[in-house]
Amino acid sequence: MEENRNFNNFENDNNFLDSVIPKTEENTTQNPYSYYQPQKPKPPKKPKKYGIGVVVTSVLLAVIMGAVSGVGATLFLDRYNTPETAIQSDDGQGIINTTINVEKVSNSAIEAVAEKASPSVVGIRTTMAVNNFFGGSEDYTAGEGSGIIYTEDGYIITNYHVLENAIKASSGKIEVFLNEDNSKSYSAKVIGYNISYDLAVIKIDGKKLKAVELGDSDKLKRGQYVAAIGCPGGLDFMGSVSYGIISGLNRQVNESTKESISLIQTDAAINPGNSGGALLDIEGKLIGVNSSKISATEYEGMGFAIPINTVKEICNKIIENKDKPQPYVGISLSETYDEQTLNRLGFPSGAVVSSVATDSPAYAAGIRRGDIITEFASQKISNYNDLYDAISNCTPGEKVSVKLYRSGKYYKTDIKVLSNN
Repeated sequence: MEENRNFNNFENDNNFLDSVIPKTEENTTQNPYSYYQPQKPKPPKKPKKYGIGVVVTSVLLAVIMGAVSGVGATLFLDRYNTPETAIQSDDGQGIINTTINVEKVSNSAIEAVAEKASPSVVGIRTTMAVNNFFGGSEDYTAGEGSGIIYTEDGYIITNYHVLENAIKASSGKIEVFLNEDNSKSYSAKVIGYNISYDLAVIKIDGKKLKAVELGDSDKLKRGQYVAAIGCPGGLDFMGSVSYGIISGLNRQVNESTKESISLIQTDAAINPGNSGGALLDIEGKLIGVNSSKISATEYEGMGFAIPINTVKEICNKIIENKDKPQPYVGISLSETYDEQTLNRLGFPSGAVVSSVATDSPAYAAGIRRGDIITEFASQKISNYNDLYDAISNCTPGEKVSVKLYRSGKYYKTDIKVLSNN
């Protein structure tokens, strides 16, 4: 803060000069100005002449000093331009410097992950046959997504919603494209699926395929680097790689195709077509199956994956039960009308039937499109997930009771569960 200075408080000129010129007996009574006597000017000095040796020496010294300064400046700048970032932390006993090699993590390591895991990620295309104008039929693409080679003999894991249209349609077809050659497709058959967890297993005929290495999702930490590999936008962008960090763990996200489950949140780019693809740690191990993305305009960089430990549990059960008869009733359910929507429209809670296969057990029992099934096998049904679970718990050949709502009235019927084999 500057001091306030009042120029009017300065002493007079004589006092000021007294502080400069010492008092003597000779000048105490004289005018101070008369004491000053100007000095006689000195003659100018002649310029010195330097020999050639002095000039050369001066030039060499200037060059050396310039080189030293340049090296010093370079070292100084390199300290701040290096990919290694120094972080200081205080542990209570002094400052500890920790160096993180950003370039190594974000460049070399991600390249290694892509090289290692890309052959294990495949593209999936589902097609359906539809009748054309001339009375014939033709195939059209119902959807494209990603999958992961789970075993060397051809078991592939993916999301249920990637295969949903092909599973529901009797004319559905599933093709798999390997990363090495996306011009050749392999026909795949559905081994099984779990709608609640949005997981499915398919199988292609193959030997010594590049199976992905599995990680441990229980050991994940927020902030660690991850990479996502898949087919964003479809097969045209097959094998695309993005990377980011784990933004959160045990995130609860309710999707229309599954119940609330714990998911991995990441800011690695996950777009439509990445579903069923791989989320990998920095060692190239599979830690999750990419499943969903918040796509609202106010959100960005929020992708989700099903933890690999959950995936292993579900998919291993599907593979183990592949040769066992699976229950079949022949109905498809609408996933648009959940419990809240039905209640808001004035209908009871239940599962809405969207289609019934001809000559199926459900058709023989009198169940039709638009019925709302409220009970199945003595179990109360609140939504489509409840009914899928109830059917999966049935034994082929078993006869169960069904309660349904139609046109303002409740009806009861019996249905004989058959095998889809």
